[in-house]
Amino acid sequence: MALSGDILAIDVGGSHIKGTILNSKGEWQMDYKRLPTPKDAKPDDVLEVIAELAKDMPGYDKVSVGFPGYVRNGIVYTAPNLGNPNWKNIDLGQRISNLLQQPVRLVNDADQLGLGVVSGKGLELAVTLGTGFGTALLIDGYLLPHLELAHHPVTKEHDYDEYIGSKALEKEGKEKWNKRMTKVLDILKVVFNYDRLYLGGGSAEELDIELDNNIHLFTNKDGIKGGARLWELEDKYHISTNYPAKK
Repeated sequence: MALSGDILAIDVGGSHIKGTILNSKGEWQMDYKRLPTPKDAKPDDVLEVIAELAKDMPGYDKVSVGFPGYVRNGIVYTAPNLGNPNWKNIDLGQRISNLLQQPVRLVNDADQLGLGVVSGKGLELAVTLGTGFGTALLIDGYLLPHLELAHHPVTKEHDYDEYIGSKALEKEGKEKWNKRMTKVLDILKVVFNYDRLYLGGGSAEELDIELDNNIHLFTNKDGIKGGARLWELEDKYHISTNYPAKK
């Protein structure tokens, strides 16, 4: 059930942890506040940055967190882009709720961004192109269970992260990377037969190929609005709310 009041929306990234305050409609109440993500970040390191980020934030009564890894029901199972093996079966949603003393919903970062940019009609796929290859799949605006498509092989040697992630862009150059993106977009079209595809993330700015009419570009600032939409979804299946433990 949707709650009323403002929301602290947090996006945990490989390089920065960002946050802002949204109202229930997803409208920004302040500019981004951002802090560096600690190198080889452990769970306690991330919690420390989130505590600093939330300090002096205007009032909010719930928290949305997008996290770069496999997340289900507030538990982190993997976090390959944080460069630390200590992310396995970590109840991060509960830990953040205890830290900030507010209800928390924790989902994959691409899922949160996807919620913020889709039209809410039909089958829609949102993809973030950055350090890795993030995906979110939605049907009529409802977030479907997360797939770690980034780690599915796209060639005999590479998964999607390795094939079109930021390291591949830097190593292979813009022209070859765009050729690879053409191949990937053709695959996504066949596999998902989506109504609309949304592309965002830092590397999306490097695209110089012609895109189909049902492919749209978005910014992370657009996507963070998903922190409000996340609270409109039912609390069931893979999405759950963590409440602060009683002291």
